[in-house]
Amino acid sequence: TEIKTEDDLIGPGAPPGTIPTDLEQATGLERLEILGKMEGVDIFDMRPLDSSRTGTMEDPIHVRSAGDEQHVGCTGCPAESHNVHWLTISRERPIERCPECGSVYKMDYVGPQDDHHGHHDHHGVEEPKTFADFVKPEYRYL
Repeated sequence: TEIKTEDDLIGPGAPPGTIPTDLEQATGLERLEILGKMEGVDIFDMRPLDSSRTGTMEDPIHVRSAGDEQHVGCTGCPAESHNVHWLTISRERPIERCPECGSVYKMDYVGPQDDHHGHHDHHGVEEPKTFADFVKPEYRYL
């Protein structure tokens, strides 16, 4: 509730001759996280993803992200049924499928709206193909 502008993300510092606390010296995202924890809010939503089921194309495992790209570590269903496979989902490519278990993940972007400065322009470079591009349609409903 204390954060109203970016200036509020700069800590006050410690009084001269004292050692600063984390709260006094933290700035930016670290300060936002500390203030959130003090109010009982998990700013970065660090809860584990749902591993009680396998995500499908119709009902994927949703991953919230405030950034343009998010990395997801899939360990299968039930959890830890295979080694971690790191998947990358992004605003341009929001759906990805684990090559080991087939679980589907979808990124739900919750960050700021586009600033329209062309940061997502890849100058005609085609995105690389991933496992999700090669899944036969008849296997998408398993």
